[in-house]
Amino acid sequence: MPAEGPIDPTISIYDAHAAEWVSRREPQFDDLAAELGVNAVGPGPVVDLGCGPGWNLPSLDRRAAGAVGMDASRGMLTQARSRGVGSPLIAADLRALPFRHGALAGAWASRSYVHLARAEVPLALADLHRSLAPGAPVVLHLFGGDVEHGPHINDTFAGRRFSQWPEALLHDVVVGAGFELDALEGTRTAYEPLLTVRARRVQSLPDTIGRGMRLLVCGLNPSPAAADAGVGFFRAGNRFWPAALAAGLVTRDRDPRHALAVHAVGMTDLVKRTTRRADELERGEYAAGIERLDRLCAWLEPDAVCLVGLAGWRAAVDRHASAGWQERDLGGRPVYVMPSTSGLNATTSMDELIEHLRAANEGPAA
Repeated sequence: MPAEGPIDPTISIYDAHAAEWVSRREPQFDDLAAELGVNAVGPGPVVDLGCGPGWNLPSLDRRAAGAVGMDASRGMLTQARSRGVGSPLIAADLRALPFRHGALAGAWASRSYVHLARAEVPLALADLHRSLAPGAPVVLHLFGGDVEHGPHINDTFAGRRFSQWPEALLHDVVVGAGFELDALEGTRTAYEPLLTVRARRVQSLPDTIGRGMRLLVCGLNPSPAAADAGVGFFRAGNRFWPAALAAGLVTRDRDPRHALAVHAVGMTDLVKRTTRRADELERGEYAAGIERLDRLCAWLEPDAVCLVGLAGWRAAVDRHASAGWQERDLGGRPVYVMPSTSGLNATTSMDELIEHLRAANEGPAA
């Protein structure tokens, strides 16, 4: 957990039993780590997130900028130092990475995100996306299965908590966090089904989503300006944020993290691919986007969904749809569709956009 929060019991267990844990384990996946180190891009280091005793750091350190290890357990970092690991080591949390925008040339995370609740992972991966250089490769190891967060029946260090992932949901979350998925492979291990994610950071806009959302706002797809800023509807002339402020949906301009944390308003896109114009999208992308939203809404259960822009809904669901609450839901959650907030939409006034967002914010009539 971040420093100001309560102590994470999983971290406490690693701190208390780090030496014993190391004595029971052996290094794994060095070949894959070395491949990542060679393929890293940009001038910065490669990071090992949840580096433990630093077993993979020498394999990751294949470039002039080297590698850096990060772990939330100071006990594990002590083990790494005692083993003579030469890479810089940082004590930090996966949910609050201490790296500058675009500072990292690649990221390795072998069974570290497994200790986060599944609903925390989208924001954690969004933070990773922010920290990586464009095109930087990522390798993640997570556990297959279907557990949001809880103990493992065969855990030899009782009290730790783990999450498990259905492959389709993990795919949706990785793509939603702004990564292009190269491969998602499942293998059986003695301890747990293992899912290996190979992905690359692309110019896209990570979702800001989690549990307890009152409203999930869904744009059509990111513009380059939005993707580069990490803020939806960012392009000059887009009226979403002024309308959202006036409607009482949010209280801080162009701050999706604040919208989620304070107002329980999440943000995603129907299509995650960044384009300069909406007409560059293909019809099949709209349909695939609806399927992804269906799964996300069934999982996270927002009170309602507001899709900004009729074109996407008409292309994928109902070509005769008009603005307002729809007959079709997403994952069992009601859907409000409204006109585009783009400045190019001259047929819809600011006052009308404000009223649409108010209606979505109030929820469907009983």
